[in-house]
Amino acid sequence: MIKKILPVLFIFSCLFTAIRAQKEPLTARDSARLKKYIKKADRKFKDKSYSISIDIYEAVLAKNENQYMTPNMLKLVGDSYYFNSNYQKAAKNYGMLLDNYKDKAGIVGPEYYFKYAQSLKSLKQYEKSDAIMQEFADMVAEDGRAKNFLSGKDYLEDIAAAKGRYAMAEMDMKINSKYSDLAPSFYKEGLIFSSDRDTGNLARYRHTWNAMDFLDLYKIDVDSVSRNKPAKFDLDPEFTTRVHESSSIFTKDGQTMYFTGNNYKSGKIVEDEQGIVRLKIYRAQLQDDTWVVEDDLSINSDDFSTAHPALSPDERSLYFASDRHNPSVESNLYVVSINEDGSITEEPKPLQGNINTGARETFPFVSSAGILYFSSDGHPGLGGLDIFSTRIEADRPQSAIENLGEPVNSNMDDFSLVINEETGMGYFASNREGGMGYDDIYSFTKAPECIQTVTGTVRDKVTNELLIGATIKVINEDNEEILSTFTDENGQYSLNLDRYQLNFVRAQTEGYIPAEEFLERGKCRPPRIIDFYLERDELTCGDDLSVLIPELRSTIYFDFDKDIIRDDAKPQIELVIAIMEKYPSLNIKLKAHTDAQGPDAYNMDLSKRRAQATVDYILANSENINPDRLEAEGYGETQLANKDCPNGVRCPDKEHEKNRRTEFIICGE
Repeated sequence: MIKKILPVLFIFSCLFTAIRAQKEPLTARDSARLKKYIKKADRKFKDKSYSISIDIYEAVLAKNENQYMTPNMLKLVGDSYYFNSNYQKAAKNYGMLLDNYKDKAGIVGPEYYFKYAQSLKSLKQYEKSDAIMQEFADMVAEDGRAKNFLSGKDYLEDIAAAKGRYAMAEMDMKINSKYSDLAPSFYKEGLIFSSDRDTGNLARYRHTWNAMDFLDLYKIDVDSVSRNKPAKFDLDPEFTTRVHESSSIFTKDGQTMYFTGNNYKSGKIVEDEQGIVRLKIYRAQLQDDTWVVEDDLSINSDDFSTAHPALSPDERSLYFASDRHNPSVESNLYVVSINEDGSITEEPKPLQGNINTGARETFPFVSSAGILYFSSDGHPGLGGLDIFSTRIEADRPQSAIENLGEPVNSNMDDFSLVINEETGMGYFASNREGGMGYDDIYSFTKAPECIQTVTGTVRDKVTNELLIGATIKVINEDNEEILSTFTDENGQYSLNLDRYQLNFVRAQTEGYIPAEEFLERGKCRPPRIIDFYLERDELTCGDDLSVLIPELRSTIYFDFDKDIIRDDAKPQIELVIAIMEKYPSLNIKLKAHTDAQGPDAYNMDLSKRRAQATVDYILANSENINPDRLEAEGYGETQLANKDCPNGVRCPDKEHEKNRRTEFIICGE
C-alpha cells in the first residue's frame, strides 16, 4: 500500500512546490504545466478518485483562481467535494455556479440544483435547500427525486415524528479507530465490519463506485481471538492478497457469506475500458475453517459495479446496489432470486415503487421481519445519506418509505444499518461530527414496533343507538380474517393493527348491513378513531316506522271531522320523507282512523281521505319518492286506539282525538 501512496504524494509535492515558488505571473511553461495537472485531476475525477482530484484542483486554483475558475471547474470541484461528503465546500462551489451562471442557458443543469440543495441540507439550511429543490422540481417534475420532494414537503415534520423510535447508545470505543470503520454485519455472537485501519488510505470514497479504498474485513466478539477487540477476518488468502473486502452478509447457518470486493480475475485486478476498477459481489463458503471464494457471480460485470449484498429472511433473494443500466444514476437497488442449489440464473430486477430515485440508493439490509433498510440522498432527509425503511416483498415495497429520524440520521452521511428485530439492537455507520475517525460505527436500540391503534364506537345509523356486542373484524387484502373483537357495554372497541398490512376494519351485527373502513399501509401514526354507523339489513312488514325513527311519534292526529294535515303533524311527516329518501327501497302503508262519533260509513270515507291527504303531503314535499312506494288505507272506526270511547259513550274531545289518527307502517322493502 505504501508503494501506491508514494507516487501520489510525489505528484502533490511537485505541484505544491511549483505553485509556492511561483510568485510572478504565469509563464507559458507554467500554464502548460498547470493544464497538464488539470488533465490529471480530470482523469482522477473520471475514475472517481475524488480526494486526489480535489487536491489537484485546489492547488491549481490557489495559483490562479481567476483564470481557472470556470463553470466546468466549479462543477468538478463541487462534485469532488460532494461525493467525498464535504458538503460545506460542495455547497460553496455549487452556490458560486448558480449565482454566476444560472441565468445563462445551457450551463447549469438540473443535477447541480439537486446537489446544491442536498449540500445545503447537510448544513441545516433547510429553508434555502427547499427553495433550490423547488427550482429543481420545476425543471424536471417527472424526476423521482422531484416527485418525492413535492409529495413530502412536510418531511421535516414526519422526521420529527419518528424521533424517539430509536435510542442511540454510546459509540463503542473498542470497534472504532481514527480511520474509517463501516458496514457492520452480524456473525455468530459478534460483528464483522470493514475498516482501512491497516492502510490509512489517503482517499475516502466508500460511497462511490471505484475500488481503490483497500478496506479489509474485521471481526469482534466472534471468537476468542476477537474477544473485546477487533481482529482481521480471514478470507481465502489467495483471494485477499490484492482485493479489498467490504459490506458482508452471512447466512443463518454461518456457512455462506456474500461480500463486496474489487474486480479480480486470475490473480489480477481488472480495469474496464475507462481504467476504472469496478466492484463485484463475491460468495464464499466455509470449508474446513477456511472461507473459500467461489467463481464470479452472474450478476457482476466488468462494465459496472455491483456491491453491498443483503439477503431476504428466507435467503432466497439477494438484494444489492449497482450503477448498472443507467450511467447517469449514482446507484439503485436491485434484487435477484437465488435458486435452491445456490445458483443465480435470472436477471436482477430494480426495486419498484418509489424506492429508487435517480440519486444514491445504497447499502440495503433486510431484517428478519422483512423490513428493507437502505441509505439514500434522493428521498427527503436531514442531509447527506439518510437511512430509510419500508416493508419489502420481492421487488416491491409494501408500506410507505420512512425516514428513521434522529438520532440514527443526522445532517451528514448515515448508512449501512443492520438490526436484530428480536432484540431491537442494531448498528450503522456515520461520518457525523464527534466521531473518532472519518467513519464510525454506532449502536442503537429500537423501541417496540409502532402499533396502529384503532378505537371507535358502533351505532345504529338512524337511531344513533349503541350497538353492544357488535363484531369488529380485521380483514387483510386476501379477505382473510386476521383478528376480531366485540363492542363493549358502551358500544366501543379497540384494536392493534400491523401498520405494514393492508387492512379492512369491518363492523357487523345481526340485523344490520356490515360496514368497513380501508386502512392503507402507513407510517407510524397517532391512534385513530373509526366510528361505524350501521344500517338495518331488512325491515319487517307491519312494524311501526318508529323503529327506524325513535323521534317519530307513532301517529299524527286530526281535528274532528277534518282531513287537513295539522301544523303539529308536519314535522313528523318530514321525518317520514327523510327516511324514505334515505332508504329508496322502503315502502310505507298509511293506516288512517276516525273516532266512533258519527255514522260508520261516513267515518270509513273520512279515514280514507285522511290517509290520502297524508300521501299527498308527502308527494308534494318530495321529488324523490315514487307514488308506488306509498299505500293509503282507511279503517274508519274499526280499530280504535282508545277503546274506552266506542259508539254511544260520551268522552272528552281529547280522548276521542286519540282515535283520529294516521299510522306509518313499514310495508316491506
